[in-house]
Amino acid sequence: MQIIFEYHDVSSSEHLENMATEKLEKLGVKYNMVIRADVFFKEENTSSDETGKICNIRLSLPGPRLFAEASHDNFPDSISESINELERQLSKRKDQMKSY
Repeated sequence: MQIIFEYHDVSSSEHLENMATEKLEKLGVKYNMVIRADVFFKEENTSSDETGKICNIRLSLPGPRLFAEASHDNFPDSISESINELERQLSKRKDQMKSY
């Protein structure tokens, strides 16, 4: 699986990339239909202290793309929530693709 990182208003971080890569590779092993992942890190000014660090992940695979977005006060939590949402979506997609 190919993983591409993009940063918007955030300086690039090898630690964030390693964390996201590790979690995405686990998804790739479990769901081998995933071809590519685009990971976007953004920072927004919000009125809440609990949000603002946003992680968007878009997965390319046969059929429509899958997308998840999470906003927390830190990037590791945002990454984890996005990955969990994508895993739920992939599980549903895999069930639909089963041949009977």
